[in-house]
Formats: sequence, structure tokens, C-alpha cells
Amino acid sequence: MYNVISCGAINWDINLFVSHLPKEGEEVRVLRIERVPGGTAANVIVAAARYLGPGKTAIIGAVGDDEIGRKQIEILKKEGVSTEYVLIINGVESGQAYILIDKDGANVINTFFGANTYLSTKYIASISKVFRESKVKVVMDPPLDVAIKILELGYGFGINIWDPGVYIEYGIKALAKGLRYTDILILNHIEVKELFGTLQLTSLVNRLRELECSKLLIKYGSKGSQLINIDENTIVNMSTLPLDKISLKVVNTVGCGDAFIGVFGAALSEDKSLIDAMLLATIAAGYKASRRETRGSPSRDVLIGLHNRCKEYINIQIKNI
Repeated sequence: MYNVISCGAINWDINLFVSHLPKEGEEVRVLRIERVPGGTAANVIVAAARYLGPGKTAIIGAVGDDEIGRKQIEILKKEGVSTEYVLIINGVESGQAYILIDKDGANVINTFFGANTYLSTKYIASISKVFRESKVKVVMDPPLDVAIKILELGYGFGINIWDPGVYIEYGIKALAKGLRYTDILILNHIEVKELFGTLQLTSLVNRLRELECSKLLIKYGSKGSQLINIDENTIVNMSTLPLDKISLKVVNTVGCGDAFIGVFGAALSEDKSLIDAMLLATIAAGYKASRRETRGSPSRDVLIGLHNRCKEYINIQIKNI
């Protein structure tokens, strides 16, 4: 039915640009405010849609019956994303995120999930067909029971990608069932340390095998990414896109990880290899960092052009576990 579906947060971002992030108790002047569409699942699916084109992506989520919710649906449709599985919740505010961004693009995010929390396993079961018929399922941060239900329904039908986000705080026992139905787990390095208690490679490999999780993709921000592939007994280390070599600079890193995941999933839906998908995702994330807007991922033409110009600048190392 779709190349990529994404499930999770649809938020309205209030970006507060400051000279530096405040210390405890410090008041910092806001230099500029921007109000833009965001939310991890929405950002991911927009990145995928810009790469794949209209009619090949869909989002599963919930918004309030308010101005923000109506605007979100309109924007997603204009991006070519199907919103047929977006619930509209009466009497509840749409999700919103308040984001501090400093002069170097570093950020702190505070999120009000609002209507996002109203997705239920009952609703997910009622649309189970879409999980069997879509090539790539990207599960971001819906309620944990919903995430696990989607992974279970979609397992064995295409590729399941899971980025648990805030639910890392629940611990490994709470996430273990979902991990068994996950083809590719995506975390940043801080989340890996929190969830597994280590970044030491041998320990991570052993834990992944115990949990029957075959692939872990770790985002290291400005230091690149790493794929631990248990199935092939390999590790792939990939550097970031060096923006200075293409006359760009970091402006805002909010949404870079979402751009990475969206393009990664989209590329896999076209049967690209894991390494080729990582490379395209790396370039998309780097490009997004040079844009102020949260959804600053590139179009397909821009991304392919950057790929042809910049792939030689990205260092890829592959070694056996």
C-alpha cells in the first residue's frame, strides 16, 4: 500500500533562538521565535515523502480538534503524505514542543504530547492491514503499548524500524517485547548508554543477541553513525557530511535525526542496501542542519545532487564483529 508509514508524534514546534542555553536559574534573552510544524513521526514521514514523492507515504497519529491540528493535516497533505490514519481528538489540544536553540544549533526540547497520547491498541488493530502491506514501518514515539502492537502486526511483512525516544526511560524490560519484533533499532548514543548501560561494543553485541534484536543503528550526532549488524557480524562506521566542504554551516540541529530516519527508511523501501541507505540518510541529516526549519530535509533532486557531489567526503569503515 505504501513504501513507508510512520507512527508517533505530530507536534507544533515553537523554536526559541538564543545566544546560549541557560544554566539552572539563568534568564536568557530570546532573539527570535519561529513557529513551525514538527513532531518526530511527522518529520520522519515528510523527509521520506520528499525523497519518494507523493502518494507513497502515510502517517499514523493523532491531533486535537483545534487550529493546530487542522493546520498540521493540511501541511502533511501538501507534502504528499496520506493522513487517512490520523485521528482527530475532540476536546484535547494538539501536541506542541518548546525548543531552545543556541547559536551553534544545540538544543533543549520540552514537549507537551497532548492528543498524541490518545492513540490506542484497539485503533491500531482496526487498521492492521496497512502494517502488512507497507514496505517499511517506522515506529517513533506513540504510547509504548501502541508501538509494540504495530511492531508485532508488521513483523515479517517488510521492515520494522523502531526509535523508542522518550520511552527509553521505561527500561529494557519494558521494551524487550517490542525489540523481538524490530528489524532495526535506532537510538542516539546517550539513549544506548541509558538503555544498555554501556557503549562498549562486545557488551552491546551480547545484549542484542540476548534480546533477539538483529540490528542497532546508533546516531552520534556530529560524530556520525554506527550500524551493528548481528545478522552479518559486521559493524559499519560512517562519518557526517562535512558542511564546510559545500559552503554550508550548522544553523539548527533540531530534526536532523528525523531527516536521517525518514530518508533511511525511504531508501530501504526502494531496496537499497543498508550502507547506501545510511549514506543518503547521512547527507540528508547534514543538509537539514544547515536549515532553520525543523523539517528542513531535502527534496529527492537536491539529495541526489548532494550525493553525487559529497559521497567522497564521507568516511565509511566496515569491520567484522
